[in-house]
Amino acid sequence: MTVSVSDFGTTPGGEAVSEFVLSNDQGMTVRILNYGGIIRSITVPDARGNLDDVVLGYDTLDDYVRDENYFGALIGRYGNRIANGRFELDGKTYELERNNNGHHLHSGSTGFHKQVWQAELFTTEETAGVRLRLVSPDGQGGYPGTLATTAVYELTTDNELHLTLEATTDQATPVSLTNHAYFNLAGSGPIGDHELLIQADHFTPVDEGLIPTGEIRAVSGTPFDFTHSKPIGEDIDAENEQLAHGMGYDHNWVLSRNPGDAVSVAAVLRDPASGREMTLLTDSPGLQFYSGNFLDGSTQGKEGRTYEHRTALCLEPQYFPDSPNQPAFPDTILRPGETYTQQVIYRFSAAR
Repeated sequence: MTVSVSDFGTTPGGEAVSEFVLSNDQGMTVRILNYGGIIRSITVPDARGNLDDVVLGYDTLDDYVRDENYFGALIGRYGNRIANGRFELDGKTYELERNNNGHHLHSGSTGFHKQVWQAELFTTEETAGVRLRLVSPDGQGGYPGTLATTAVYELTTDNELHLTLEATTDQATPVSLTNHAYFNLAGSGPIGDHELLIQADHFTPVDEGLIPTGEIRAVSGTPFDFTHSKPIGEDIDAENEQLAHGMGYDHNWVLSRNPGDAVSVAAVLRDPASGREMTLLTDSPGLQFYSGNFLDGSTQGKEGRTYEHRTALCLEPQYFPDSPNQPAFPDTILRPGETYTQQVIYRFSAAR
């Protein structure tokens, strides 16, 4: 296991940014930025031993500063959408930035994805990692309380990338963290042939603004049924009101697990052409599957590559969107004396 660090530029505000490189002897390399806690690249072998970078991103810090796609970033304090940029907590109404069609998305312009985290490297006999820390002051982005967050990325000898998240607060505040990596297990090209399994019998339908209606609907008999692995493109263009709202898949699946369960498999993604497979494990109650519908060829990424429509997908472990306004959804309010914890494992393999 090896770990190294190099300069990655300076933010417009004068803060130095570093890139941390985690490597194992299986050929897997992960690059992490302390700007936004971003996963900048994940390089893994295919079934023939060929190496490819399987996540979208950029070559320069300036591109990440301008980025509006959340490529690879840690999202907080609250991932996904909060309706009308508003929620009520303990009798008080809080107003948030409305940055997505009148709603609040991914914590707005002051979210964790646009901040420089403190970082330290570490190694063990079987892992190489980087520990990131960020303190979000009371009132930042409109949220109450000072929130102290730790994110640990750890690469193992058997091609697993672990992400462990913890947070504490001095006032009650909503918290739902995630990572927004865009995956393409072929390295490039459309992801319609990628095969996906999601361990979920239900999803949360949305309205035209992609805000959950509050219903928890069975996936059986719908294009949202991924209980058995199938190509992403198989049903993505079916005539379906929910698919029309998201221009494809952009929904939260209710994972089939009991609250308090240990980490378990949430999804399995496979690219038949390369043989690469990614198993995602988590203890989160929900999973946002976004099929890259808003990629439109206007974004130029690493090595000058143009990111076209549906050339990557996101699998974001999370609490449910708009939970602060949805009393029937799992509670996302963190209170003083409590610790928010979340575990995500990305397990990579390759076989014919």
